[in-house]
Formats: sequence, structure tokens, C-alpha cells
Amino acid sequence: MESLDDAGVYKLTDDLAIIQTVDFFTPIVDNPYDFGQIAAANALSDVYAMGGKPLTALNIVCFPIKKMDISVLKDILKGGIDKMMEAGVALVGGHSIDDAELKYGLSVTGVVDPRNMVTNAGAKVGDKLILTKPLGTGIIGTALKAGKASKELVARVTRYMAALNKKASVLMREVGVHACTDITGFGFLGHSCQLAEGSGVGIKIDSNSVPIFPEVEEFIRQSLVPGGLNRNREFYGKKVEFSKQVPEYLQDVFFDPQTSGGLLISLAPEKAGSLLNKLKEAGIPETAIVGETIGKPRGKITVD
Repeated sequence: MESLDDAGVYKLTDDLAIIQTVDFFTPIVDNPYDFGQIAAANALSDVYAMGGKPLTALNIVCFPIKKMDISVLKDILKGGIDKMMEAGVALVGGHSIDDAELKYGLSVTGVVDPRNMVTNAGAKVGDKLILTKPLGTGIIGTALKAGKASKELVARVTRYMAALNKKASVLMREVGVHACTDITGFGFLGHSCQLAEGSGVGIKIDSNSVPIFPEVEEFIRQSLVPGGLNRNREFYGKKVEFSKQVPEYLQDVFFDPQTSGGLLISLAPEKAGSLLNKLKEAGIPETAIVGETIGKPRGKITVD
């Protein structure tokens, strides 16, 4: 069994590799069932981003049994199981511990053809970049904790976070792409930097084309931003250059840590329009071409 990289990908034969991922986190919405759905979708996303097919999952649960009613845990697990069933994934077990802080997630095993595996290191100069979900979930989660987010907004954002990246993964494999990454904790720009560095290219982002939840602008003006946003800016900020026309609030959104975000797909420009149309026809309406890869400066992001 040959390890292909540090992401938990192991080559078994010329046409079969195993993908293993682990993701778990604390609740970001109040509804336990919704949290279970989001956590499962988030954990499955790593496999989808590589063009793989998730097959099995193990539950990982940290639960304060003395402080929280067991019905909460049942609802979380129900949400996770329902999302796994939607994905065609079998739950084969799990592990739980009594912990002061509630956490839930999955260890996922999937398969992929190593000859057609998609990584975040294959982008080519001149590629177009497609993003499949709007940004701003971290900021909205912070607003929710502060009691500032409406029920309608939370419901809408929850639908996006709970949505599987399965359709996008299948369609990108059919069309043929050079690279892909899912947008999660490092934010849009953090994961874009990783794609640029891994591929040895630069990236130019059209800020007006990037889909965001419009409510985040007001939340930012109220200083309702997660701590992870500033940590992402501190770590990746030196690799990003903003033009003067990009407003400060939008810069914040681009560093916002996402939960169960969309896919950022890099592909040949002649294929971009076709994939964009297919994604929208498949019920992914907010998807958009948000930029392109360039030759220099390598590993850096320019936002216009």
C-alpha cells in the first residue's frame, strides 16, 4: 500500500486508491439535527474535492452527558445519518467520549481512481476558477451566537452548509478539471493560496464575481466576525494583494473561515462555461467563475 500524500490517500492498485479523512467541530447552529447534517456534509467534502466516492463513515462524538440531555445527541446523530444516506455512505461504527464541550464529526473512507484523482496542486496557467457556494458562513455563525441573525437567514445558510458537494464533484469529473479544493476553515483566500502554492501558479480574483451572503456586510460593520477570520488574515495576508477598489468588508469575507463551503475548481478556460451551466442546471445556482490562474507571482493572490 503506497501513500500518495499527507492527506490520507493510499494507492492500492493502478486504478484504485483509498481516501481517508477526519473532520469534527463544535455546533455552529442551534438546531441539533441541522448541526448533524452540516457536520456530515463537511466531513464528506474532502473526498468529493478529490473526485472520489465516499463509501463508509465512523461517528466521532464528544458529549457532555451530565450537562446536556441525551435527546440532543440523538438528534445530531439522526441528522448525520440522514445526510450519509443521501450520500450513499454506510455508517459502520464510531466512538464517543464524555467531554465538557460538544463536538461531532466523521472519519470518512472513500475510493478514487489515482489516474483521475483531483488535487489542489494541478492548476495550470490560464485556468478559470469556479466557486460553487457563497461565502460568509463564519460571520453569520458569529452573528447567530450574538442573537443578530434572523431565523430566515439562518435557515437559508443552513441549507447551503448542509448541501453535499456530490453533484459538483460528479460534474467536474465528467468535464475534466486540473485542480480542486473545498473551502473550509482557512477561508476562500487561504485555500486559494494553498492551490496557488501547490500548483506553482498565481491567482487573480475578480472580487465582484465572488458569491457572498449579502447580510454579512452589516454584520462586519457591527464587528461580528469570528476569531478564525483574523488568524487567517494574519497567516495568509502577506500572500494576498488587494486593489484599492476592493472594500474592506469584502476583504474580511474572503478571509472568513467557512464550514462545509463549496468547491473551488480550476479548469481549462474552454471548459469553464460548460461546467458552469451544468452546475446551475444541477441546482447549484450561486456557482460562479471568480477568477483565473496566472504565471506570476507564483503562490500569490491578486484581488481586483
